[in-house]
Amino acid sequence: MTQHQLKSITKLALVMLVTLLFRNVVTASSHREAPLISKDPLADNTDVYAFRSPDDPNKITIIANYIPFQLPEGGPNWVSFGENIRYEVYVDNDASKPGAEIIYRFTFTKVNEDTTTFFNIRLGKQNLKTTYKLERSTNGGVNFSTLVSAGIVPPPNIGPRSIAGAAGLNSPSYASIMQASFANPSTGEKVYAGPADDPFFVDLGGAFDLGNFRPNGNGTNPTKDGVARFNVHSIVLQIPINILQKSGKNASQATNILDPEFVIGVWASASRMQMKTLGTNASPAYSGNWVQVSRLGMPLTNEVIIPIGMKDKWNATNPSNDLQYAKYFSNPELALYMDDSKFGGAVPSLNELRIQAKSLGSFDFRNGRKGLWALKKSAAVKGTALDDSLFGTILLPDSMSPRAVDLLPIFYTGVPNLIPYQLATGKNGNPLAAGKPFINNFLPSLGDMLRLNMAVPPTQRNDPKFNSLGIIYAAVLGLTDSLYNKNASLQMIPNMDGFPNGRRLEDDVTTIEMQAVAGVALAAIGLWYDDYIPGTTPSPVTLRLTKVLGFTAGPIQNDTTFNGSFPYVQQPWRGFDYTEKPRF
Repeated sequence: MTQHQLKSITKLALVMLVTLLFRNVVTASSHREAPLISKDPLADNTDVYAFRSPDDPNKITIIANYIPFQLPEGGPNWVSFGENIRYEVYVDNDASKPGAEIIYRFTFTKVNEDTTTFFNIRLGKQNLKTTYKLERSTNGGVNFSTLVSAGIVPPPNIGPRSIAGAAGLNSPSYASIMQASFANPSTGEKVYAGPADDPFFVDLGGAFDLGNFRPNGNGTNPTKDGVARFNVHSIVLQIPINILQKSGKNASQATNILDPEFVIGVWASASRMQMKTLGTNASPAYSGNWVQVSRLGMPLTNEVIIPIGMKDKWNATNPSNDLQYAKYFSNPELALYMDDSKFGGAVPSLNELRIQAKSLGSFDFRNGRKGLWALKKSAAVKGTALDDSLFGTILLPDSMSPRAVDLLPIFYTGVPNLIPYQLATGKNGNPLAAGKPFINNFLPSLGDMLRLNMAVPPTQRNDPKFNSLGIIYAAVLGLTDSLYNKNASLQMIPNMDGFPNGRRLEDDVTTIEMQAVAGVALAAIGLWYDDYIPGTTPSPVTLRLTKVLGFTAGPIQNDTTFNGSFPYVQQPWRGFDYTEKPRF
């Protein structure tokens, strides 16, 4: 071999190595929304949920979903959790310490029990039989202990002969298979890992056609749930509150329903080893360090906030390093299409959404405008969250980041129970006065995670005031319902346990986030829309506010029901059945 050939081979090897490392380091997550994760569906986070269990209020349920767009009839090679992948759920309960304090780690193993058949299930044997090991760290990943050594993942819900027939598993029902797979570690958690209906709902076709939402239908092409009748693989953890609370307290020990000591931040990820080597026996080998290839905390962050050129990098980033992306929240792209001085006229489906340009006669929250900057370091903000001695350096960082005051805390810190972040009820027209408390999920870790105050009681799903608009609807009740708007005292308002205070399966996060970009949270605290003129307009519930609250992003509910008890997600769709995708 000549020296030139040796150099060429060495150069080629280095290029291949760098390519492999790059592909693994920057792979992304969540319903294929970033370029590289679309090529690695087994490691693709789709959604994370965290809510106080409605049927067992002493526990928190965390759901992390993976592997999007699974066709129920997608044989002969149905999918399951991947081997050589670490699926992890993180809980941060102390902002004074970096990273997560509690980590749940799942690793999966697959085996073919009968290699003589092409069927996935035959005569009681499975050819995608998957088990898992669950480990937990309570010291930020320094040490792990095993909670479940051989957990069972249910098989795909192929059809009646495969599941219930004598030639298949001869099981009474798929529901019984799911229930038999529940694990109950001695530490107090309850665990399910397996197939489920995808609980997310969104008009993907409309959203990605340059924001062509169809909230009121579109003739013969009405809005439709783009993930209807698709399955995912769910990791469901039901965890006693005292395990997650940083001092080991139960919910009954909370000082009130907004006790700041009960706030947690939740996110999930998937990691792969850096190197994959293909051999002649078709069995790849893996080596190198574990590298995060996907992550998810708040829904739709990477989908609609982070621009496409940064999506892969975002998914490789730990939440503790998220400040580099703050500018995308302070001036979000979507806001440009809700502003007639920019591109508002170009997206007719968003005509109902218009951001305050002259709230209370002076405050402009459109991209690049001053927002509340005129109040910076003034006597009016002294003692409020906008005071530089508290959080003003983050919430009012400069004169060109108007949404740092509302969108940034929703995603990066949670919202504190501090002035001005209280309902306009009781403020007597002054948004910087004390108002009615309605949210406190403040955990100033400055990173993207789903934040939940575990002290807030759950709203029962059969409550006539239960609503999929979560905190938005709690604000509406607190402003307009005579049961809640008589004074500024703290009281439980239905849906205070909804998104963005955690996330329930029923929450319409797409609509909530679109309304939030349109400034509805600002209006809730008294920074009303432009058509309200103090002293002239009889009510701040104006036509503009009504339009924003009436906007929907399309589908407003899942394509099937949810369960009232663990694991809450619905069983996966059965491949043998054909059902046209529901339209809402």
